[in-house]
Amino acid sequence: MGGNDFLHALTKEANVTPVAVITGASSGIGAATAIALGRQGYRVVVGARRVDRLQRVAGEDGVALHLDVTDEESISQFVREVGKRFGRIDVLVNNAGGALGLNPIEKANDDEWIGMWKTNVLGLMWMTRACLPLLRKARHGHVVNIGSIAGFETYKGGAGYTAAKHAVRAITKTLRLELNGEPVRVTEIAPGLVETEFSLVRFHGDRKAARAVYEGLKPLTAEDIADCVVFAVTRPPHVDIDEIVVRPVAQATVWQVARKAPRRKS
Repeated sequence: MGGNDFLHALTKEANVTPVAVITGASSGIGAATAIALGRQGYRVVVGARRVDRLQRVAGEDGVALHLDVTDEESISQFVREVGKRFGRIDVLVNNAGGALGLNPIEKANDDEWIGMWKTNVLGLMWMTRACLPLLRKARHGHVVNIGSIAGFETYKGGAGYTAAKHAVRAITKTLRLELNGEPVRVTEIAPGLVETEFSLVRFHGDRKAARAVYEGLKPLTAEDIADCVVFAVTRPPHVDIDEIVVRPVAQATVWQVARKAPRRKS
């Protein structure tokens, strides 16, 4: 049974359109994932702080709602609204997250570390915990966590982010154990270098520093990661894609990257 066949069977079986909730969906991987799932026939519910960007992502059939994953009350309001409208969630994509700064541990910035942990770790936990009752009401639920290769590798200056993404990996694997025996699948997608607003946020708006991250190679795109999400969630219900690790061809590890020298101007 292919991806579209699974969705058609699910829709016919329950006489409903599957509902996908995506966090951090105002740009980048979250936005690309929402658009891709919408094209696959999902009713998408997108959440982010930048609500002005969300409606474009949601499209005519989707729902755009304010969501700040660092605020438990915001999460509660968001999930209550989803519950009122749909009564269940078929797919939850925990995408909200990101990195701040690139300081060595001896110069670690407390606010950056706290921000990364609240977004990547606590936000993911709060969101998952709040959504689980609605995921259990679906015929086949699915939690997809967007992790990173920083969840199992490290690099200088990245301790705050790699620690947070290691936590995401641990949470994902633990959730898989805890939900074993229930019809709820759990997947982690761990990308390498993806050219989005990620580096711009990490370097606090410094566009030159952000561009340098991707110089001399062809990085992944947000759409590449969205393809991975679509693949995972559209497998037959007895198939769980535990994890997908995806990198640009030029990236062997989080720190070993083959870069082409810039062309000299004649």
